[in-house]
Amino acid sequence: MRASIRDTEIFFDVDGAGLVPDGSCMRERPTAFLLHGGPGGDHANYKARYAALKERMQLVYIDHRGQGRSARGSPRTYTLDENVEDMEALRRYLGLGAVVSIGGSYGGMVAMAHAARYPQSVSHLIVFATAAHAGYIARAKEIVTERGTAEQIAQYEDLFAGRIDTTDKMRHFFNVMGTLYARKYDALLAEPALARTILTPEAQNEAYRPGGFLRSFDLRPELGAIVAPTLIIGGRYDWICPPEFSEEIHRLIPGSDLRIFEESAHFIGGDEPQKFLDAVAGFLAYATRTVSE
Repeated sequence: MRASIRDTEIFFDVDGAGLVPDGSCMRERPTAFLLHGGPGGDHANYKARYAALKERMQLVYIDHRGQGRSARGSPRTYTLDENVEDMEALRRYLGLGAVVSIGGSYGGMVAMAHAARYPQSVSHLIVFATAAHAGYIARAKEIVTERGTAEQIAQYEDLFAGRIDTTDKMRHFFNVMGTLYARKYDALLAEPALARTILTPEAQNEAYRPGGFLRSFDLRPELGAIVAPTLIIGGRYDWICPPEFSEEIHRLIPGSDLRIFEESAHFIGGDEPQKFLDAVAGFLAYATRTVSE
């Protein structure tokens, strides 16, 4: 499905019922927006990892503008600020109240910014393997230098030089970096997951090239405005958004809950899938928003 909003067309897909029979009445389930990482990826692999959550809420998978099955446009509009406004516009387009916002990596950055700028639009915020400012880039360089192979270090340099400018180069990047992204990396399983993903190098380079918007962003001054109950999940072995950035977000979002998964790298949902699903489900069951609407 596609929504014509603002100056673009956003692809979204819905999984799970919003209303379910419950005795003599129909019970309304919460609706969750799932925001993929990248930039330059799509929602496809979230379906493989997180579909079980539809037993507790209605899931709306979203492709960011210019990515996946969403409309293309000027890459200059493929920014965090535009993604935030698209997210809010889609919520209104769908006629939804406050949504559960679930974002990983770059999707977590979008989710945090949206929750800070539109606090009444978010009932619960769940972010994982993410960071709140551009400092994660320099830290990632230190980690890849310590842990990575020569080829992985070269791929890091290419990413932040804006040289990964074709889909073939993007696929090569993720193949080479796979053992850093996942502790349980299996090339035979990773290949079909990567093959079904629509990759968009223009979106990736708009973020990471010299002068790209993720090279200087800083959400820290905004995080105190978040009022939704917030769960932050980090992976102990995450190379690109290491756990100190999850700890920092926890300090800055009032009343937030922090979990560090000890056997995970960046792809937490692949390294510790059931633990991740249980953490999200448990948080939604027990975390209650106490601020006035």
